[in-house]
Amino acid sequence: MKLYYSPGACSQAPHIILNETNANFELVKVDFSTKKTEHGEDFNKINPNGYVPALQLDNGDVLTEGVAIMQYLADLKPEFGIAPKNASFARAKLQEKLNYLTSELHKGFVPLFGNNTDEVKNAARENLANKFSYLDSILETTAYINGDKYSVADAYLFVISNWTKMTGIDLTRWKNVLSLVEKVLKRDAVQKALASEGLLA
Repeated sequence: MKLYYSPGACSQAPHIILNETNANFELVKVDFSTKKTEHGEDFNKINPNGYVPALQLDNGDVLTEGVAIMQYLADLKPEFGIAPKNASFARAKLQEKLNYLTSELHKGFVPLFGNNTDEVKNAARENLANKFSYLDSILETTAYINGDKYSVADAYLFVISNWTKMTGIDLTRWKNVLSLVEKVLKRDAVQKALASEGLLA
C-alpha cells in the first residue's frame, strides 16, 4: 500500500492507523503547491480532488477521504481492536464521532488556513471553541472519544487538535481534550508517524 500525505495534514491520522496495525506501506509525500508527489507523479491523477490523504492499494485501487481510509485499515486488521465490529451499535457511534470530527471540527479550521479577514478568522475560532467544548463534555465521562477504548477517532482528534498551535487557539481551555491529546501523543504509533513526517523536535 501507498499513503499519499503531507506532514501534519489530516493524512497523519491514517498514517497513525497504518502504524497501529503494523501495516506494510510506503509513504509518498505530496507538494500541494505543484500537485506533484516526491517521485514526480501528477497527484491529481491519483486523487482528482487534489488533497491528501489517498491510499493506493497494491492492485492500484485508490481510496480517498480520511475517515473512510481509517475505517478500512482498522477492518483489515480487526485483531487490533481500533474500530468496533461492523453493523454494531458501537460502530455506528464511532461513525457518528468521525462524521462530527470531519464535518464540524476539521472543516471548522478551513477559514483559519486561508487568506481571510480577521473578522472571518475570529468567527471561525469562536465556532471551533463551541465544537471543542462539546468534545470536552464527552470526555468528562469517557477515557476516549468513543468510549473506554482507543479508536481511530482518537487518532483523528489528536491530529486536528494539533492545528490549534498554528491558528491562535489555546487548547488548554479544554482540559479533557488536552488530556486525550497528551495520552495519544505517547503511543508508539503516533511517535513513529511524527518522526516519519519530520515533526519531532
